Amino acid sequence: MSFRQKTAKYFSNHAETNENHIDPTLQTHYYKTTRDKGLSMLENYFDNNGSYQINAISKDHGEISATIVKGKKAFVVATVIMVRPHQTAIDFSVTTESVFPFDLGYSTKIIQQLYQQINKELPIINNTNSRSR
Repeated sequence: MSFRQKTAKYFSNHAETNENHIDPTLQTHYYKTTRDKGLSMLENYFDNNGSYQINAISKDHGEISATIVKGKKAFVVATVIMVRPHQTAIDFSVTTESVFPFDLGYSTKIIQQLYQQINKELPIINNTNSRSR
């Protein structure tokens, strides 16, 4: 990661994952599950964690949005897409609500924590083997 990319990570109030992200911790994670089970797992996690409040769930679009209500406020959108049978991609977009236009990497940290929690509950598929080109 270049110096510019590292500074952009800390001097922004937004972070999101994608398949080819320069930061390996922000690359799309793939799990051996179905879209419905992935959404259900995220819904249960957000419901049972006092720091999150669910705003909306769209099972048709495979999205769930939540707000972090304890500590530093942030808005989280999780997208769950079934790529193949029992191969599901989960992506996140996190925007921190702040007076300043940067969060010093807080939004990236939230994504990393969410992936750590999902990795405990769902079987992960190695990212390099699951990309279709």
